[in-house]
Amino acid sequence: MLSAIRCCLLPAVKLYLLGLKVLLAQLFSRHFRLPVMPRQDGKVAIVTGGGRGIGYEVVRHMARLGAYVIIAGRDEQEGLAAVRRICEEYKEAKVEFNILDLASLQSVRQFVQSFKERDLPLNILVNNAGVMLVPEGRTEDGFEQHFGVNYLGHFLLTWLLLDALKDSGKCGHFSRVVNVSSSAHCIGKIRLNDLNSCQCYSAHAAYCHSKLAQLLFSSHLHQELQHGGSPVSSCAVDPGMVDTALYRHLWMPLRLAHSTVAHLLLRTPAEGAATVLYAALSPALEGEFGGGYWANGCREMTTPPTFDPQLQLSLWETSLQLLGL
Repeated sequence: MLSAIRCCLLPAVKLYLLGLKVLLAQLFSRHFRLPVMPRQDGKVAIVTGGGRGIGYEVVRHMARLGAYVIIAGRDEQEGLAAVRRICEEYKEAKVEFNILDLASLQSVRQFVQSFKERDLPLNILVNNAGVMLVPEGRTEDGFEQHFGVNYLGHFLLTWLLLDALKDSGKCGHFSRVVNVSSSAHCIGKIRLNDLNSCQCYSAHAAYCHSKLAQLLFSSHLHQELQHGGSPVSSCAVDPGMVDTALYRHLWMPLRLAHSTVAHLLLRTPAEGAATVLYAALSPALEGEFGGGYWANGCREMTTPPTFDPQLQLSLWETSLQLLGL
């Protein structure tokens, strides 16, 4: 009984207390306003989960600046509706929707194969899609859902697109990988012998673990790219607490409270997208300046595990093994 309480209740309490801390910090600080960004004509971007929320605002802004943007998502109706709205708003927008289900490694491979067959450049990859606090379940390939969707699916997507990113990058105009993370990573843990959270499942803990894994991947990828002299950078971004559908799996009392006050206390999707867009587009973040962890428009330090080179490498190698790469 005590073990079950420790397994399920403690991670939830930690996450909600962290959420309260982040919310208070947001309320008493000025939110970051995106400076004017340069035109992106001729550039191609892929944004996962770009049909709604933060991802939609990222796609919308990039399209307005002239980029060719591919919304990658599993909900075709939602994605096509997003394309229509953006094209109605900006008549010259170049936006399309392609199917990508991050819970299926086969879908990820099919998406990449279809993209590469078109021989397009790839200048920006925004790994934005994610799930939070979903009930216990497995992806098509048998991975815990948070780990499989938030982390492993994006790991495979990025790995398979690296050649295209490298080919499109050049001196002064690096290609960029932007991983949309969360402050929840700071209470996550990486158990290499239990990445699927089989020993003790908590949706709250699984979400935090997946976001830490994503941050470790982002950091290690950037180091590998810089050491190899590749014209690609990788960073992670915390958009803050944003009023999106991501919170629909909160505990019922909190979900009711959230629906009542979210529009007053949380950031709008456009505000949440500001730092993501800055990381993806700002000329100030070229090359080695493009790595790190960003929140509210600033590079921030984060928890010690994210700087552990051995943990980064171990997770990287384990992920390659899990994916058969």
